[in-house]
Amino acid sequence: MSEVPEGLHYTRDHEWAKVDGEVATVGITDHAQGELTEFVYVQLPKKGSKVEKGDVLAIVESVKNTADVYAPVSGEVIEVNSPLDDDPSIINKHPYTDGWLARINMSKPEQLEGLMDPAAYRQHIGE
Repeated sequence: MSEVPEGLHYTRDHEWAKVDGEVATVGITDHAQGELTEFVYVQLPKKGSKVEKGDVLAIVESVKNTADVYAPVSGEVIEVNSPLDDDPSIINKHPYTDGWLARINMSKPEQLEGLMDPAAYRQHIGE
């Protein structure tokens, strides 16, 4: 059974967003990392880049597959989790803490309303 923490927003594509003021910290869910298995590479966005909701934010590569990670909200990337460059397996070990991918200064915080709460996400993944 996948971990689905309270207090986060979730997408149908298995991204999560933790909001602090105007900043959303974004990562992939425990369910997604479990499906993809061991990560071997991550291509993070560039700091300062602008993203629109639904744009490819990052690319993760595992021993099984390569997957796009989509921006759950629009805004500017203000920080990336550079330790993942050296050790992408951090995502597998700590998807909701040390395994975050990027922080986005949201330009349209109202987009959060279109995301799922933990109960809806659990239903989405069939748990």
